[in-house]
Amino acid sequence: MAMAPLRLGTRGSLLATTQSGWVADRIRTISGREVELVIIRTTGDVVQDRPLSEIGGQGLFTRELDNALLEERVDIAVHSLKDLPTVFPKGLVLAAVPEREDPRDVLIGPEGASLTFAGLPEGARLGTGSLRRQALARAHHPGVQVEGVRGNLDTRIQKVDDGELDGIFLAAAGVRRLGWSHRISEALDLAAWPPAPGQGALAIVARVGDEDSIRGWATELNHGPTEAAVTAERTLLHTLEAGCQLPVAALGLPFDRSLRLRAMVADPNGRRLVRAEATGRLESPEALGRQVAEVLLARGADRILADVRTAVLERTGVNG
Repeated sequence: MAMAPLRLGTRGSLLATTQSGWVADRIRTISGREVELVIIRTTGDVVQDRPLSEIGGQGLFTRELDNALLEERVDIAVHSLKDLPTVFPKGLVLAAVPEREDPRDVLIGPEGASLTFAGLPEGARLGTGSLRRQALARAHHPGVQVEGVRGNLDTRIQKVDDGELDGIFLAAAGVRRLGWSHRISEALDLAAWPPAPGQGALAIVARVGDEDSIRGWATELNHGPTEAAVTAERTLLHTLEAGCQLPVAALGLPFDRSLRLRAMVADPNGRRLVRAEATGRLESPEALGRQVAEVLLARGADRILADVRTAVLERTGVNG
């Protein structure tokens, strides 16, 4: 008797369904089992008129998918890993982390235009919904105007083509997964522009207790060095008590049996940036994440994050 199709929960955006479709194809190839996508709308998808940092709470792009898993309406869920809260809801587990895509940020300008961040004129209008990218843009080029922008990738790119913005910052991974690499004006240097924790990686989440039934394909899909890198990044984020919407950057760089972790906490105005990095063992990513987080805190990251939280609270009345 044939097994029922595996129900894969996903957000409904073009990027989300493209990423989830890639995972579904891999599962079909590895296991021979049919997979069907189940579209779930999340709070982050529904509320589009406010910055993510002002909506409040964690799990803005994951909560409804978590509920669908716990209620057994889907069997697994696929997320952009940077959207995951650092603590999983009870009853759920991270089943696999495929090999990471390009973790860099990219600048996208009008189609066919030659554009670099350093070459932007004073007053250039740049769009991003990320406090981290706001901070980096203002720190490296104080003369630019940074404006909040949200929506699907195609919607944001259209704002550039329509002349509403001179450029936008996006994650390279999403642009590449959609086959839009030709739209990248500049890929930003990782040392100067560290990414969000988990950026470029995917997460496959399942119910606790279902591990045996998915182990075969999950083990083959999982990429150990990527899993170690994002574990260090997420441990750092958890230690800072920062949440995925605050201006924190982190990138784990695996090599041999070691792992280098670079991290940054920034004021959204770009006036204060605190950086730290260290090397640890690949098999001990949590210890490395805690170590680098403690250095950041000792250098004043706690005060920066406290000021950001206070500013969000004062603007909205919600604890972001």
